[in-house]
Amino acid sequence: MAAGPAPRVTVDWWRDAAIYQIYVRSFADGDGDGTGDLAGVRAKLPHLVELGVDAIWFTPWYLSPLADGGYDVADYRAIDPAFGSLTEAEGLIADARELGIRTIVDIVPNHVSDQHAWFRAALAAGPGSPERELFHFRAGRGPDGELPPNDWVSEFGGVPWTRLADGEWYLHLFAAQQPDLNWAHPTVRQEHEDVLRFWFERGVSGVRIDSAALLAKDPALPDFVEGRDPHPFSDRDELHDIYRSWRAIADEYGAVFVGEVWLPDSERFARYLRPDELHTAFNLNFLACPWDAGRLRSTIDDTLAEHAAVGAPATWVLCNHDVTRTATRYGREDTGFAFRTKTFGTPTDLALGGRRARAAALLSLALPGVLYLYQGEELGLPEADIPRDRIQDPMHLRSGGTDPGRDGCRVPLPWSARAPYAGFGCTTEPWLPQPADWSSYAADRQRTDPESMLSLYREALRLRRTEPGFRTAADGGRQLAWLPSAPGVLAFARTGGPVCVVNLGEGPVELPEHTDVLLLSGPLDGQGRLPRDTAAWLRP
Repeated sequence: MAAGPAPRVTVDWWRDAAIYQIYVRSFADGDGDGTGDLAGVRAKLPHLVELGVDAIWFTPWYLSPLADGGYDVADYRAIDPAFGSLTEAEGLIADARELGIRTIVDIVPNHVSDQHAWFRAALAAGPGSPERELFHFRAGRGPDGELPPNDWVSEFGGVPWTRLADGEWYLHLFAAQQPDLNWAHPTVRQEHEDVLRFWFERGVSGVRIDSAALLAKDPALPDFVEGRDPHPFSDRDELHDIYRSWRAIADEYGAVFVGEVWLPDSERFARYLRPDELHTAFNLNFLACPWDAGRLRSTIDDTLAEHAAVGAPATWVLCNHDVTRTATRYGREDTGFAFRTKTFGTPTDLALGGRRARAAALLSLALPGVLYLYQGEELGLPEADIPRDRIQDPMHLRSGGTDPGRDGCRVPLPWSARAPYAGFGCTTEPWLPQPADWSSYAADRQRTDPESMLSLYREALRLRRTEPGFRTAADGGRQLAWLPSAPGVLAFARTGGPVCVVNLGEGPVELPEHTDVLLLSGPLDGQGRLPRDTAAWLRP
């Protein structure tokens, strides 16, 4: 296996890293059973070296019943046998490091699986037991306790409470198989600090924190009242003490955190990024923003400003394992993203969406800060339509069947056009069905096509790493200056570096003065102008 560049030894490598998200179950199958695994990832590390990423982030690979894609963790210190073993994980971390790629793991602190030893013990111990104090067990309301303890709504929709045979209810902000932990209990805090150390000792360079703003709850578990501050279970002030204790541990190992924080209040959001808390947080407003020049510019400005206030780098992401794939989303009439608007049968123009996805790739890669790239985005994969009888995502069930769920962006990757199941590696049908045309997106086919999405990402990542001016300073990313541009056009310069122009307008536009064209998301027109839904990187 060819060696890649050594990991950057600077303590702030994460300020402008390109980080690749791996959903193990769908990345590559090393043992042929239809499920992706760590052996498959190890075999495909050369692809990631050639792509030019700095780190890989694994969604949960722990022991799990997989009721929610692995976010229902039964044991934080064990790899699920479907994916491999702890020894294989350690080997993969070491192999990647040798190739110049760091590893980030996913920690799910809000809840565990209902198969976790703690929850099984709580069920066996019964009401009033110390074991139940690790969770949120409550008596119900109503004459016979037949009503849920409060009126909260699950993140997946529906009631976030399940009643047991002994009459008590337990809280689960997500699926019923994911009971919420009681973060007011010292044992819960100590366990997670121990888990962090466990993985840092095994060489991981960072941790992504799932649902980072939901851990702390009002101990009274009151009904939700719109506008009441503080919220009973989101963005509570108690969280910051938790993350300060975590940061002290990460600093011992030189590791970093990225938090999944969905908050509309930019000042509240920035609190998580203070110097003694999290290093970074996902910029989900950029992901959800429609393909509109004015709204994108506002989102970029707001993001850079809120991060600069605390000296943190912004993060940029177009897609992840929960979101409709970029090429499909940008081909729709409504190009934004919101879980509540997902429905079956939404019309999509894939040719339009593909052009916009290519332009969006250059836009996001040109911005100062950290880039997150979800597996398959470098191949331009569209959202897949999963037959209703094959959908596994609990969001589909809890929506009453109206939401197609998230399986469409989790379909096993196509690696080889001529191999069975597009080279995913299996000898039997993979755990989710692949569309009939999946082989047309195969990595081996795109690798030799200079006009492919894969070639575009590889060249863009190479330039991002080598071109002067693409580095992100420690001031949180104030290295961007907007340039005069026509309506519907985004144009900015990186200080001392390239100019990025993205045409979201109605027709072709002239390029600003430049000495060289570094990269185009699509060809210029016959007059050398930038067509609509196309981006350019220029050397001024």
